[in-house]
Amino acid sequence: MTNNPRSTLLLASTVLTAVLALYIALVALGNITDFDSNQQYVRHVLAMDTTFKDDDLMWRAITSKGLQDTAYVAIIVWEAVAALVLIRATWLWIRRQHAPARRFTTYGTLMLMLLFGAGFLAIGGEWFAMWQSQDWNGLDAATRVLLFSGVVLIVAHLPSGGTETAGQP
Repeated sequence: MTNNPRSTLLLASTVLTAVLALYIALVALGNITDFDSNQQYVRHVLAMDTTFKDDDLMWRAITSKGLQDTAYVAIIVWEAVAALVLIRATWLWIRRQHAPARRFTTYGTLMLMLLFGAGFLAIGGEWFAMWQSQDWNGLDAATRVLLFSGVVLIVAHLPSGGTETAGQP
């Protein structure tokens, strides 16, 4: 192993991207193999049935099981695609194709930031008042994924101290 800061930064980008890819792949796999557990989570959040039931907010509730399940399947598909994108990014980092690796890392992390930031924190947390639920509140988990994705994105975009082409370090 060399003490070259550039190579250690590239190693960090590779490892962090791989860890995030593994994490979201396991999340998607868990949602597929234990479909009912998180299906109930999505249903309760969208139905707003464990919130304070404020009349000024309850008009936002989605109680159609069909719409709830469609939202849940869309989440799983988004997670699976993000995992595939990040796995591809990891493979590109390993092959030392840094420019495309950085691009795919960006796509994958932004996909997760959209899902967990816009989807879970903003829409779930605020629009559907998930923060009010003691039983079905996923804000902490969403925050962790959002922050971890942000760290991976930042590390992948730190200047590596050299000129890079599409396939070369």
